[in-house]
Amino acid sequence: MNEIATLAGGCFWCTEAIYKRLKGVKSVTPGYAGGTAVNPSYQEVSEGTTGHAESIRIEFDSKIISYDKILEIYWRTHDPTTMNRQGNDTGPQYRSEVFFHNKVQEKIARNIKEKLERDKVFKNPIVTKIVPFTNFYPAEDYHKNYYDNNRSNPYCTIVIDPKIKKLLQEFPEEVS
Repeated sequence: MNEIATLAGGCFWCTEAIYKRLKGVKSVTPGYAGGTAVNPSYQEVSEGTTGHAESIRIEFDSKIISYDKILEIYWRTHDPTTMNRQGNDTGPQYRSEVFFHNKVQEKIARNIKEKLERDKVFKNPIVTKIVPFTNFYPAEDYHKNYYDNNRSNPYCTIVIDPKIKKLLQEFPEEVS
């Protein structure tokens, strides 16, 4: 059964690269979610004035990978404890946010977040917002498959490669 997840966890090049490698993921689309501007451009979102976050829309087969696992990987492959920042990427467009598509997704997201906080998995409090899905606009074509098409780019080797390594170490059974 195909489902949709929409997540913001910093640079969408990073999150797209992670989710493209998972069993059961049918497609990953980088884009912009959660803001008020209609069909925003990368330049507009980068200015931090549209209200949008760099996000990904994941289409996945829930018989192969659960929404729970999608979120477990999400929280473990970015820093959910920093407000409007992931590493050197700063601004509201890099916030940590789960956009739920229905009440079941909302409940799962809140339960996992509460468990992570209760178990003190992170040294600092989780700042990830869990909000209703409102919109998603696909990013420009040059952002799609960015990591796979630009592996030697310094951003990819310095920022994305360690995230992929962490994915392979912590979730080897989920990687295709």
